[in-house]
Amino acid sequence: QVQLVESGGGLVQAGGSLRLSCAASGSIFSTNTGNWYRQVPGKQRELVASITANGWTDFGDSVKGRFAIFRSSTKNTLYLQMNSLKPEDTAVYYCNARDPSGGRDDYWGQGTQVTVSS
Repeated sequence: QVQLVESGGGLVQAGGSLRLSCAASGSIFSTNTGNWYRQVPGKQRELVASITANGWTDFGDSVKGRFAIFRSSTKNTLYLQMNSLKPEDTAVYYCNARDPSGGRDDYWGQGTQVTVSS
């Protein structure tokens, strides 16, 4: 069973930076798309950033130009670098690994809280 463990969340002032990490129990990001989602209470989970197995990246409109997504060289850790943070970035951030061909692989981490103070 694949496990994803996020870390790196916390409290930061507006304009600051945080780097989230998602450690997998195997090199799962070599074949699966790595995603970061976020969710605030009462709202749907929002896709923040994605990176495909071949390294193509995509970002939600609200974070373009501020966030970056990348993987370790061993493809077992996913990162989200968050710069120029805003209070509206406050959310629980979740790591996800998903089979891009629609297969059974769809793994989630437990989430890490990011709070941006104004």
